[in-house]
Parts: sequence; C-alpha cells; structure tokens
Amino acid sequence: MKKKLTKWTSLTLIAAMALGLSACGGGDTKPAAEGGSGADAGGSKKLVIYTARDKNVVDEILPRFKEKNPGIEVEVMTMGAQQVLERIRGEKTNPQADFWWGGTQSSFITGAEEGLLETYKPTFAANVAAENKDAQDRWYGEMLLPEVIMYNSQALKKEDAPKDWDELLDPKYKDKLLIRGVLASGTMRTIYSSMIYRQDPADPQKGYDWLKKLDANTKEYTQDPTNLYLKLARQEGTLSLWNLQDILIQKEMKKQPFDYIYPASGAPILVDAVGIVKGAKNMENAKKFYEFLFDKDELKKKSESLFQIPTRTDINKDEFPAWLKGLDTKPLQLDWKVLASKEKEWMQYWDENIKGKNKK
Repeated sequence: MKKKLTKWTSLTLIAAMALGLSACGGGDTKPAAEGGSGADAGGSKKLVIYTARDKNVVDEILPRFKEKNPGIEVEVMTMGAQQVLERIRGEKTNPQADFWWGGTQSSFITGAEEGLLETYKPTFAANVAAENKDAQDRWYGEMLLPEVIMYNSQALKKEDAPKDWDELLDPKYKDKLLIRGVLASGTMRTIYSSMIYRQDPADPQKGYDWLKKLDANTKEYTQDPTNLYLKLARQEGTLSLWNLQDILIQKEMKKQPFDYIYPASGAPILVDAVGIVKGAKNMENAKKFYEFLFDKDELKKKSESLFQIPTRTDINKDEFPAWLKGLDTKPLQLDWKVLASKEKEWMQYWDENIKGKNKK
C-alpha cells in the first residue's frame, strides 16, 4: 500500500522563534518522565506517528491536537496495521517513529514482547479495564472494535445477507465476497485467526478447512481498504468482512451503500490500541498525544462523529450517542494471547496453502 505522509506545520512555532523564546531558554527543559528516554528533554517540537487509522479519523483528530498544542510539528505515516509493526520492528535500533496509533492487541502484545514499546503509565490508567491494557503499561486500548459482516445494501437485502460466520460458506455466496488483502491488515488477520480459533485452537486444520470454503466463495483479495470500498460500491462483490467503525464511517460520512450484520454467535472484538515507541526521540510530545487521545471530551467527540467505542470506564453511558446505546456487542470468546502467539503461523499457512487455491 502506498505510504502517505502528512506534515502539519505550525505558524505558532515560527512566531515563537521570531520572538526569540528559544534563545531565551523558554523551551521545555524538564527531564523526561520515568520510563522515558529523555531524547526530547531539550524541548523538541516534533512528533512522528505511525498509524493504521482511517484517513477520516486522522483528518478529524489531528487538527484538534494541533489546536491544543500549536508548537508541535506532527508527521503522520499511514499504512496497514501489520505493516506498522513490521516497520517499527525494522527500525528498532534507530527508531524513526515516536507513537504507534492503532492496531490489534495481538500486534501490540507481540510488539511489547519484542521490546518495541516504551513503558508509560498514563493519568487515566485506573479507568481502563485490565483486559484492555498491558499489565506493564506498554500499551493501552483506545477503543473496542467489533469485526462484522459487511454488505452492499443496494445489491443485497438485509434479510438475504448471512446472519453468522458459517453462513458465509453457503455456495449461494460464491464469488460474492471481496476481502481486503489479509497479510497487511490487522483487521483481516484477526478475523481469519479468530475463525481458526473458533473451530479448534488445538487443531488448526479444522480452521484451515473452514477458510478453504471461504476462499472458494471469495472473488478477490483487494490491495487495500480504498479498493475494497470501490469494488463493493460498484457491486463487483456484495459481501465482505470488516471492522464496524470503518463501515459506519463509509456509510454515514461517505454515503456509501454499505451496512453490516453483527454475527449471531458473536464477533471478535479487538482492543484497538496505542503505545509509545521504545527509544522515541520525541518522548514528551508522544505522551501529550497519548493523553489527548484519551481525554474524556475527546472520546465523546470520537464516539459521536467517528463511531468509536471507548475503553475508558469512567464515561457516563448516558452521554453516548444513540448508535452506541443500541449496539449489541456480543463477543466471540477468544484467548487473545493464543491468537498473538499463533497468528503468524496460521496466516503464513493460509497464504501459502489456501489463498486462491479453492476455485472449482
């Protein structure tokens, strides 16, 4: 996927420099907080973010952060969730990013175990449930993200769409499925790994057999989400598997003919997380962004306009928007540590032995 780099410049910083504040020692000279590298103790004005967030999310949230932090110059690189992990892993000896914004808990568990994430206990730590954060404060879940069945509402009536995972294997849906390229996508890797787990985590062959039948009904694996949306809107396929937030963004904000079915047996509910990159060069600014993302007012705004389900437990449920109050979030029972440890093995097998090999 083509990498997109967005650079947010700051007139305030220029003005501050013109006034000679830095020459007068007005920069931030506080030492880094416990657990930090201290790389930006001299008052860095930069923040580099790697994100798997939808562009609509980035475009709405960053201007509000800039408004509250006008002296910080932010660079954002957007890519698939798995690609973020691989890039941070490749840069471990010389980190280029400061903040990892968005990815599955499986990816963050892996990143934490590989020493890619900084320990940082944020001010809101006590208000995030234990299952939605790392016990050593290396990552925190920003939101909950159900993975559901997506369909084109112009081409398929709701009553004719599959109501649960196993219905996707029905031969009547042959060549109706469009699937976002799996290996680069944290969402798709989680959905596919969950399908293996729900069959029998001790015997992945049962899950592989299930995915073979799904592959038989899949018309195409698209390069990225943009191509998925385009082809689904054109009715080149009528069904997909995707995350609830992005479906609602496309439906409500982009007016795409998309809708969703929440699977009857339950959905994999991702803890979509964030964390500071180990050895970040702009540590203090990364912490500011961390705290900003979890600000209660900010979370309410994101829930209203970006369809996010916040993980903070101290938000009054009465303040949630109508779409969230009426949502049934029945989870598919999964052991996320098992998924984190097996995902790479399972997805490699799928890619080498199942993908595109089951057409008749």
